[in-house]
This record gives sequence, structure tokens and C-alpha cells, in this order.
Amino acid sequence: MPKLALDLEGGTQIILTPKTTDGSEISDQDISEAINIIRQRVDASGVAEAEITSQGGQNIVVALPGTPDQSTLDLVRRSAQMNFRPVLAYDSALSGLVQDEPTTGTDGATDAPTDGATDQPTKDATEAPSGETTEQPAEGEGSTEGESRVRAETATPSVEATPTGDATPTGDATTEPEAPVADPNNPSDLAQVTDAVMKQFEELDCVDPANRAGGSSGAENEVLVTCASDGLFKYILGPVEIPGRMIDSASSGLRQLANGAVSNEWAVNMEFTKEGADRFRATTARLAQQYQASMLGQEVAPNLFAMVLDGLVISAPSVESEIPDGRAEVTGSFTQKSAADLANQLNFGALPLDFVVQSESEISATLGSEQLEKGLIAGLIGLLLVVAYSLVQYRTLGLVTVASLVLATILTYVVIALLSWTQGYRLSLPGVTGLVVAIGITADSFIVYFERIRDELRDGRALTGAVDKGWSRAKRTILASDAVNFLAAIVLYFLAVGGVRGFAFTLGLTTVIDLIVVFFFTHPLMTLLARTKFFASGHPASGLDPRQLGVDRPRYAGRGRVTGLSGDATKDSEPALVGAAASDEDGRRLTLAERKAAAARAAADAEAPTATTDADAGDDEETR
Repeated sequence: MPKLALDLEGGTQIILTPKTTDGSEISDQDISEAINIIRQRVDASGVAEAEITSQGGQNIVVALPGTPDQSTLDLVRRSAQMNFRPVLAYDSALSGLVQDEPTTGTDGATDAPTDGATDQPTKDATEAPSGETTEQPAEGEGSTEGESRVRAETATPSVEATPTGDATPTGDATTEPEAPVADPNNPSDLAQVTDAVMKQFEELDCVDPANRAGGSSGAENEVLVTCASDGLFKYILGPVEIPGRMIDSASSGLRQLANGAVSNEWAVNMEFTKEGADRFRATTARLAQQYQASMLGQEVAPNLFAMVLDGLVISAPSVESEIPDGRAEVTGSFTQKSAADLANQLNFGALPLDFVVQSESEISATLGSEQLEKGLIAGLIGLLLVVAYSLVQYRTLGLVTVASLVLATILTYVVIALLSWTQGYRLSLPGVTGLVVAIGITADSFIVYFERIRDELRDGRALTGAVDKGWSRAKRTILASDAVNFLAAIVLYFLAVGGVRGFAFTLGLTTVIDLIVVFFFTHPLMTLLARTKFFASGHPASGLDPRQLGVDRPRYAGRGRVTGLSGDATKDSEPALVGAAASDEDGRRLTLAERKAAAARAAADAEAPTATTDADAGDDEETR
């Protein structure tokens, strides 16, 4: 059963109150951009026929049809800015505060983080290109767990496997009496981790759901203490280096290895704008230097950069080398859904505003089942009228129209049900209107075809020849008509919004189904019926009776034969002496020489009676 849209089923309504992060006035352009991005997010989540509008230029109203799942509701509620920040430190439930301070030969440098970092990534090291970077085990990425990888899309083999990247710090960095001054040009400077920041970090409990509700992303030029979206880790993050608006595109798919083979590992590919690519290159170059410094035992921040959405870390991959072209791939323990979710968050994560949920409520259908019932009744009446007209006009031939309409109806229902099940499509009342209009479009194709067959019968063709010739003429008309309908549906779908798009979609869908039915069912069926005695003999109930079509005189059937109204071919009483059909009295075809001789004899016979008549006339005069 197809799912129904908001106007027929009702759904959930969320009213969002926007606010700017810097307290500035909200413009209409900000509201418009936010509506577009929210609409893209909702559409990308698979929810169709959602209504997203502005209310008085102050609020944004999001109406979702049916009963949306929790992830979709969260996607709307937590619409906020996305940005990329460097990781200064992080903590997990299984270990203490860790920074990127590996010391060769030190046990602390090869604890659990090292094991996690060199498990599966080591196996992939020979496959990954240069610039490959792996996500440390102590980081959160929303619905995924384990390591992730970011790499530049180049073909140079990887030199290193994965960084050990984690070690237990000495603990004096933020407790010395004189704290070092942070370098404003280095977002990864550990001097930004002050006593106040450390205290806030230690007091943060990411197990508490209240701390994972999201909210403000913080000031862009200040340190942010926050949790991973899955609550497994907490972070101290540096200032924003790349805002989310600089992401050009992101997509998910199976990871392609350096040798061109496709693995069974899901990955997220992202590409930055020109400005974003420049910033990303500078960021990855610095993080790669930190990675090299950490391998030499220097105390530096982890070579991780965090993707922050709505103030929560959704992923924090590591970097081992500079990525110059602004294209990267994030891999790890992704499922198809989690990879698609991350790509969706990256694509549409740059909202210009923060939002406060003003209200959330269930709404009833704006039209309801009564209007749907009336629409279906109208469609049924239209279908019955078409069937009645076909049976009156074409008699038994009208049953071909009925069978074709039934098949088209079944195909349309199956396709809409499949789209509803797999793509989240929802049928609205304008969509139902498009289905009703399609009945006339489909019937028109059959009428054109049948009338072409009748025209050929009026011209004296046999039924099999009339079907073939009529089809060659009718299909051009059908293709032209359906092409116009399909073009109109495309224009409506891309230029209109709301319910009109639902009408355009069903109009285009039924136009394609009409072509499929006519070409692969109606015409083959007519070809078979033309060979049956009932139709070939022109039975009065067949709808193809020559008498009823106005054929009231014998028709020439070739080779000196004519066909009467009974359909029986008779031979001319006199043998033909000229032309390709020349024959003797026995019906044997004559050669060219025989035809010339026969023509000469015929001419001589024609002259002989004239001479005899003249002689007889002379004798009569002499007698008188």
C-alpha cells in the first residue's frame, strides 16, 4: 500500500525559532537559506512531500508526513552550523586524558590506543594511497565506531601504516604556575588548554544524555569542550579552521582501492570549495607536521581534526600527510546507512542560524480520507466511462482497451508502492489527480491505434496488413503525444513546488507506463488477434466489420481478382492479356512472347468480324 502525503494522512509539525550566533539581526535571506537547507536535509533523509515554510518571517515551520523516525526528527531539531576544528585532547571511558605524545620505547605510547590504531589499518596500508590518514580509536563519529580514515585521492603508495598517535601526557601542561601564551596563528597550540578549560573538560560527563543534546557550536575563535555524538568520547577542540559552508559536496559509496578494485568497505568522499581547499591544505600540512613531530617524541597536539555539527563531534579522523587538492575520503567501520548519514550531514551542515524548538505537535490531515475517497471515486467513474465508450465504439475490440487499462493500472500501483517502500515516496491528492488524468492519456493511445487500423481496412487492406500498416502510422502519433506530455511533466516538476510536483511526477510516470503498455502489450495482442478467424473474417461484433466501416463495393485483390463484401476472392470472367497478371483460360501465367502472340490474335479476331460484316452488306445491296 503506498504511503500517503501530509494532506491525506497528517503528520508531525515542528516550529523552529532561529537565532544568530553573534546576536545580529536575522534577515529574510538567512531564513530563505535555512529553509532550503532544511528541505534538502529532509529530502535526503528519504521523506517525501514534506512542507517547510516561513511563518511571519520569524519562525520556520516543518511539517513531516506520517510518523517520521527519530533520526529524521533529530535532523530537523538539531539543524545547526557545521565546522572543522583541530583536536587538542580527548578522553574516553576506558582511558585518561590523551594527547599525541608517543615516546619510542615507552609503554604508555603503545597502550590501547596503539593497538586500536594498528589493527585493521595496518592491513590496509599497502592498499591506501599517499595522504591516507586514519582516525584514532579514541574518537566518536556518531553512529559508527572504530577507526576511520581520511586520505587524499592520489595514487602514490602509502609510506606509513597508521600513527600510534596517543600517549599519556605528563599532566603538567595545564598546571604550571606560568601558563604559556597561545600562538594565535596555530589553532593546534596546546597553550590554549588552560586550567579553566581543563576543569570544564574533566567535569563534562558525556554519558549524560543532556550533554549530548547538542546546541551552540561556540565562538569560532575560541576553544570548545564537547562530546562525541555517540557519547563515547569527549574532546577539547581548537578554533574553527574550516566552516561547513566551504564543503562543496559529499557522497557515500564503497571504497575504491589504489589498484582500481572496489572493496566492501563503505566510505564518505568529500570535496571542498576553492577557498575551503586552500584552508584544508594548510590544515592537513600542519597536522602532518604534528604527526612527524609526535613520531620524534615531541609534545604536540593529536594530528586529528574534528567534524563538529550542532556542537557535537560526528567524526574526528587523523592526518599523516598534506592533502593538496581539497578532496578526501573518510573510511572506517561504516555501514551503508551511517556512511550516507555522515555524507548527508557534511552536505547540508552549514546552516546560517541556530534554532530553538518552539513547539512540536501532531497535526491532522488537511484533506483527509474523505477527499481521497472522492478522488478515487472520480478516477473510477472516469475509468468506467472510458470502458463503456470503448465497448460501444469498438465492440469486442474494446476488450483490448480494457485489458490494457487494467495492466496499466496494475503497473502504476506496483511502481508507486515500490517507490513508497524503497524511496519514501508519498502519494498526495495532486498525485491522485495525475493518475486520473492518465486514464484519458492511455485511452487516447488506443483510440489512435484502432482508428489507424480501421482506416487501412477502408483502403482495402486485409486485417493483418491493416494492423502492421496502422501501427507504423499510429506509433509516430503516440510517441509525439506522449513526448509532449512527458516534457510538460518534467517542466512542472522542476519549476513548481509543493503539490504541483506531485501531479507532475504521477503524470510523467503514467506517460512512461502508457508507452510500455502500448508497445509491449497492446500491439502484440492485436497482431495475434488479427490472425484469428473471428477478427480476420470481419465479424460484426469484432468492431472491424468492413460493412460497418463503410466499405460497400468490391475491392481489387490483385492478379485479376476482386474481393466482395463476403470476403471471398473471385477471378475475372475474361483472362487478362496484358500486364504482370496476364494468363490463359486455365489461369497459367503467360510469358512475354505468349502475351505478344495472344495480343496479335486478339487484334486479328477483332478485325475479322468487321470485314465479314462489310461483305454481307455488299451482297444485300446487289440483291436489291
